[in-house]
Amino acid sequence: MNILEMALNIGIAAVAVAILLCTWRLVGGPTLTDRILALDTLYLSVVALVVMLGLRWQTSLLFEAALIIAMLGFAGTVALARYLSRGDVVE
Repeated sequence: MNILEMALNIGIAAVAVAILLCTWRLVGGPTLTDRILALDTLYLSVVALVVMLGLRWQTSLLFEAALIIAMLGFAGTVALARYLSRGDVVE
């Protein structure tokens, strides 16, 4: 086992723990703001996990999937933040 495989194993495990903790905060967050921040962090963690799996499996398809997840996560976070601050997403 070389150093890259070992680093990917540690990184995947750490991101999996981060995903579990973000899911816990998303479900049990006391406020709506906590839930929105947990959802944003969850998107970021999923992107990191998909990129690391793309490196491990040596496929470029997962990098494109990570880009799509990142764009959808950004749009979703902006829409939720606008709804929270203004009460309406589209003016």
